[in-house]
Amino acid sequence: MRSARTRTFVGDREALTPTEFAELALGTPLELWLGEENETDEERAARLDAARDILADDPGLPDRVSQIAAEAIETYAPQLLKVHPLPSGRKSRSAGHRGAVAA
Repeated sequence: MRSARTRTFVGDREALTPTEFAELALGTPLELWLGEENETDEERAARLDAARDILADDPGLPDRVSQIAAEAIETYAPQLLKVHPLPSGRKSRSAGHRGAVAA
C-alpha cells in the first residue's frame, strides 16, 4: 500500500518544498527579500531597489505575507502561538514602574 502524499498548490502550480511554496505565494524568490550570502554592496543595492519597486507597485504585499506566515505557523507549528500565563504568585509591573519583576 502506498502512503498518501499531501500535495500543495499555489494557483495551478504545485509547490514541492516549503521554499517553493513561499516563492509561489509571494511571486518572488526569497533571496530578493532575505539577501544572499556574500553578496556585494552593488548586488545588495540592486536587490533592495528591486524590492522597493515591487513594494511601490504592490503596497498590500506585506499584509499578505504576514497573513501567509501566520497561517503557516498556525497550521504547521501551532505551539509557537500558544501563550502561557504567568504563575499566579508573581507581581505584575505597574505602567510607570521600571525595574525587575519580583519572582
